[in-house]
Amino acid sequence: MPRVKYTDSDVALMARMMRAEAEGEGKQGMLMVGNVIVNRLKANCLDFKDLRTIPHVIFQVQGGNFSFEAVQKGNVFYQRARSEEKRLAKQTLDYWREHPSKYALWYFNPYAPCPPTWYNQPIAGQYKQHCYYEPQANTCESAYTW
Repeated sequence: MPRVKYTDSDVALMARMMRAEAEGEGKQGMLMVGNVIVNRLKANCLDFKDLRTIPHVIFQVQGGNFSFEAVQKGNVFYQRARSEEKRLAKQTLDYWREHPSKYALWYFNPYAPCPPTWYNQPIAGQYKQHCYYEPQANTCESAYTW
C-alpha cells in the first residue's frame, strides 16, 4: 500500500522536483527530497496544514514565495521528467524513508556548515550539501505517528 495516494502526473511532477532540487546529490539525495515532499503532505501541521495532494505541496506559497526554490527559479524543474527520476519518485511515494529525511519537513543547502536549527526546528542530519530538519515532537506530533 502506498504511503499516499498519487497519480501518474503526481509521479512526473515529483520526479521533476526531485531532480531539480537534488540531481547533484545523486539518487539518494533525490530520494531524500522526495521524502520531504511526502512528509509535508502527511504531516498536516505547522506551515503544512491542509495540503492534500502532491501539487499542493510542490506549488505551496509561503510568505509570497514558492516553498521550493526550483519552482521559483525554473531551471531543471520545468524540463520533462526522466524515467529514472520517475522510478525514484514512485519508490518514495510507495515506501522509501531513511535518515536524515525520515521525518524531515525542511531541507536546504546553506553553502556552509548546517545550522543547529531551521525555523526553530532541530537538525536531523546532513546528506552531502543538504541539511534536513525535523519538527519538534510537541509542535508537530503527526509527523511521527505514521
